[in-house]
Amino acid sequence: MPAISMFFGIVIYMYYDEHLPPHFHAKYQGYEALFDFEGEIIDGSLQPRQKKLVSAWALIHQEDLEADWELARTGRKPFRIEPLK
Repeated sequence: MPAISMFFGIVIYMYYDEHLPPHFHAKYQGYEALFDFEGEIIDGSLQPRQKKLVSAWALIHQEDLEADWELARTGRKPFRIEPLK
């Protein structure tokens, strides 16, 4: 499970053997959530501030996430995505 981005203590992961629907994982201080590429939580939870940060990042990088998803689902390593600044 490679980390594809890190910002403000939040680590974003995308697994190689992912299942549908397209999503990524965000971890922060013992919390973990699965997000869709529109920045909505599919499963799990994050603290409200971190959820807003991850949601904003996802919206900014939607195309990058879709490209990484295609790589990961075919067993290739996803590329790093610019962190939120």
